[in-house]
Amino acid sequence: MKRILLSLSVFFALTSMAQNSPNNPLDQAVDEKLFTEEQIYWTGNEAQNYAVKNKTLAWWGDELIRLDRNECFVVDKKTGKEKSLFTLKEFNSWMSPDVTFKAQNLRTLSFPYADKPLALVESEQGMALVDFKQKKITWKLLESDYVASKLSHESLNFAYVKDGNLFVKVSEGSKQLTTDGDDDEIVYGQAVHRNEWGIEEGLFWSPDGKKLAFYRMDQSMVQNYPLASYLKGDRVVDDHTRYPMAGDVSHKVTIGIYDTETEQLQYLDCGDPTDRFFTNICWSPDSKTVYLFEVNREQNKAKLDSYSAITGKFNKTLYTEESTKYVEPCTPITFLPWDNNQFILQTRADGYNHLYLYNVNGELIKQLTKGYYEVTELVGFCPSTHSIVYKSREAGPIFENLYSVSVDKATVTKLDNGYGKHGGGYTKILSASGKYLYDSWSSHDVPRMIDVITISNVAAMKRKSDVSYGVTILNADDSWATKFQPTFETGTIKAADGITDLCYRIVKPYNFDETKKYPAVVYVYGGPHARNVDDSWHYAARPWETVMSQKGYICFILDNRGSEGRGLAFEQATWHQLGKVEMEDQVKGAEFLQSLPYVDGERIGVHGWSFGGFMTCSLMCDYPEIFKVGVAGGPVIDWKWYEIMYGERYMGTPQNNPQGYKNSSLLNKAGKLKGRLLVITGGSDPTVVPQNCLSFLDAAEKQGKQVDFYNYADEGHNMRGHKQVTLHKRITQYFEDFLKTR
Repeated sequence: MKRILLSLSVFFALTSMAQNSPNNPLDQAVDEKLFTEEQIYWTGNEAQNYAVKNKTLAWWGDELIRLDRNECFVVDKKTGKEKSLFTLKEFNSWMSPDVTFKAQNLRTLSFPYADKPLALVESEQGMALVDFKQKKITWKLLESDYVASKLSHESLNFAYVKDGNLFVKVSEGSKQLTTDGDDDEIVYGQAVHRNEWGIEEGLFWSPDGKKLAFYRMDQSMVQNYPLASYLKGDRVVDDHTRYPMAGDVSHKVTIGIYDTETEQLQYLDCGDPTDRFFTNICWSPDSKTVYLFEVNREQNKAKLDSYSAITGKFNKTLYTEESTKYVEPCTPITFLPWDNNQFILQTRADGYNHLYLYNVNGELIKQLTKGYYEVTELVGFCPSTHSIVYKSREAGPIFENLYSVSVDKATVTKLDNGYGKHGGGYTKILSASGKYLYDSWSSHDVPRMIDVITISNVAAMKRKSDVSYGVTILNADDSWATKFQPTFETGTIKAADGITDLCYRIVKPYNFDETKKYPAVVYVYGGPHARNVDDSWHYAARPWETVMSQKGYICFILDNRGSEGRGLAFEQATWHQLGKVEMEDQVKGAEFLQSLPYVDGERIGVHGWSFGGFMTCSLMCDYPEIFKVGVAGGPVIDWKWYEIMYGERYMGTPQNNPQGYKNSSLLNKAGKLKGRLLVITGGSDPTVVPQNCLSFLDAAEKQGKQVDFYNYADEGHNMRGHKQVTLHKRITQYFEDFLKTR
């Protein structure tokens, strides 16, 4: 990591001399070296000036393209030199005279055809397919008032949801497929099951672009949860949501198939959808079969089923998986580009997520990856070598690296330098042929590098030397170089079980003095599907940690058992008892902090959001002798008020796990609160509904406990826009007021 070229001993001497001199120029010089909130937080007015330099890249076949709001460029993969492909001004000149796509309204630009000079430009004004060689628009759709949409690149058929109903636009015009949708009781073409199991969308075109699979969700039986908007007009606006709470009635989902050639609409014959979850929809390469995973209400069984896309009838079950705790299929099967009868299945059946090769008869051919680590993403394929590119944590729990595995031989090749966090990017990082990839990566001391790797060269170049075998097209400077920076460190401590290693990050002030005693703040999340410590830039530290450190705090972050990326046993240690094991591990972290000679063990605070808000309140109530001040954002207070899909996976139902729900409920713990606690919520939070925090305030009041509270009216689970800056100012000031001076 680059450091400020200023002698700290001289700096300390100068600030010591000047500390009693108001308006001293030396004080001003120091202030200029410190971050302001507007400079460091993501939505701050000056944040862009201190963001790490990046390049937005995409593939056009095997040509690497750099994307800019006003222009796109072809990047030479050997030299990194660029030449213009076309500009936004040129694009608009090819559009009709009365339509202009504005740079600030652009959403995406992609190159969906490897062998054609066509770019798809998407904007708030609509979308258009441009032939940049012929300099003309070949297709356009100037509509944008839909809530969900999906374009088939193969057929240019377009599906969208408008006024609650599903439409398909083909060359002959638009056709309305449904009439009973309303985006409330009946929802078409959108993500279902509260976006669990990897569900992010609800429209799925077949490979030939002629058939559309879509979700239909009936929520009419689900509780209508009251939410309100106070800032949209003179009167309060009803902004309710359908919220299926743990143990209650769930919605019902079915899957429709529309054939654009026959104009027939039918639904897959899955039977009664009650208490069944359908996820990971996938088409066969020949567009004749639909595959999906079904998970039962208890979430301890999953099966991969196939259905005829022609008749909608059930074909067969190809794979089943059961667990004494829970199963969680999160990725669709992926067919091999060179064999339509074989596919890759991802599962944690052996305790860690790995890649398995199956055929369409449901027969296991081989396990392709194996070990005590998680495969985190299947990146793509190289058909010419019959290999798969993927990301995994094989090098260690804080690393994420790129590998390829031969499908024929199951031999693995590492594609990067073996440390850091690799494979980032806004688009697919693998080229169309699978011969090249661009690797955007960072490590704790590397802000960002982007390397272009020729995959076929990796093995040969590795034999010659251990130096980088990619062509670097970006080596970003430290964008904070003009500022005083904290020290970011990492390490491991033992979990409460005395066996498991837990990774932590510690952040020390830029002017750290080991002879001083500093107050400390623990940032916590602690729940599944998240982690806080990675070998990325600054060990993945949040800007807030830098602000707190420059105000004289030690910041500490620990990934307890229950967090992601360490396998099933690590994650499932918290099953049916959320908050217990996580708190035990976080207390071990706090005890480690207290053992450090430069930490004031009597001034330890805690802050977290969502699951981290639940953890913050829990730690403040269960361990008041350790945690003296807390700020809890959007906290779950009682898991009976959380959604079925997530809540029941980890806690069961209130009916079958009453003791677990009782033990984790903060309503039963409010009376143990001793320190200062600020609870913050979004007034229209549809994820952790306001009933949680308001009930905790009431429970505390009944026990004679005072809890501070702030409500961001009309905000959801997270604050939007510039409110992120004011939010963090508020959090920081709370610790300044009640922890630093206690």
